[in-house]
Amino acid sequence: MRVFFIGFGQAGGKVVDMFIEQDKKFPKRSFRGIAINTARTDLMGLQHIELKDRILIGQTVVKGHGVGTDNVAGAKITADEIDTIISAIDQRGTHDVDAFVIVAGLGGGTGSGGAPVLSRNLKRIYREPVYVLGILPAPEEGRLYSYNAARSLSTLVKEADNTILFDNSAWKNEGESIKAAFLRLNDEIVRRFGVLFRAGEVTKAGVAEKVVDSSEIINTLRGGGISSVGYAITEVVSNQHKQRRGFLGRIKDSVVKHDQTERVLLGEDKSAKIISLVRRAMLGRLTLPCDYSSAQRALVLLAGPPDEMDRKGVEKSKSWVEENISGVEVRGGDYPVDSHYIAAVVVLATVQNAPRIKELMAVAKETKEDVLKTKDKKPATMFDDGIEPLFE
Repeated sequence: MRVFFIGFGQAGGKVVDMFIEQDKKFPKRSFRGIAINTARTDLMGLQHIELKDRILIGQTVVKGHGVGTDNVAGAKITADEIDTIISAIDQRGTHDVDAFVIVAGLGGGTGSGGAPVLSRNLKRIYREPVYVLGILPAPEEGRLYSYNAARSLSTLVKEADNTILFDNSAWKNEGESIKAAFLRLNDEIVRRFGVLFRAGEVTKAGVAEKVVDSSEIINTLRGGGISSVGYAITEVVSNQHKQRRGFLGRIKDSVVKHDQTERVLLGEDKSAKIISLVRRAMLGRLTLPCDYSSAQRALVLLAGPPDEMDRKGVEKSKSWVEENISGVEVRGGDYPVDSHYIAAVVVLATVQNAPRIKELMAVAKETKEDVLKTKDKKPATMFDDGIEPLFE
């Protein structure tokens, strides 16, 4: 899948910078990306997005110092400079793009305010789908961040073709500060979505058992709303390595757990191995903790050595997922990569029950009056005046 990433704000820019870094390791490039920010120092801190692809907006208003946590200002600056942003995107080339993905932290100011504005305008101009990969703040980041996220999210679900969420609070280790966790959390995001968005691209590793192309991803996400992604990985130990370690070593280490990764020996039943991996992906820690049974659609994607892929395993995995979600649309397939691991990604599209979202909306309602009094401002017209529940 050929993706045009747009990193909006500090968090979004850093994540897209990592996507571009990852993409450079592949012989065929699938990703392109730009970063947009109101803070010059944030743009200068990026390492892999070219300088010409770092767009500073709002210079006449905030002088390159950012908008802080004021997403009203972020929305207004984006609306005022939308022509400049669209022009920058056009100059990078969009003729071969399958989808746009806006990446933004939803708790701050620039990304939280600007992402809904940009999403609306991209959909107005281009035929390709526009997705938002939104990063939710942890509660300890403050009530204002939760308020910003709730207000931005209420608008995003109406403007984007789908909003895929990553909840920092679900991934931060106990006792770990958010600042210390940022790099690790960003790596978790890029690892999962790198596997997903690279689906359908031709590789030298071989031919897929059941091809998943960009249309499968687009059709899965077409229903809009909020989506979550599960991920699991299994390291494959080669027969050559198995022989070097001897018979007792093979028995002892036939299954070795390490950092939530299982090492399994070749020769096991391929179908069972794939089904087990998909189950772990869906029942494990999701990017947004939710009731997986409330998902309207799903996509099962396997990536790994071609010898380890199995059509029957993929089909049985799809059937198992279909039995466990409320909808009946479950797509799936694989793509071969030259690696020592098998990765499974399960996209749960348009989920209807996510406790974290309900909690976020409740906090935002409590905070709304205090925020408006403190700022002495009305919400920007891009945002809803009220915080309405996203789930019935």
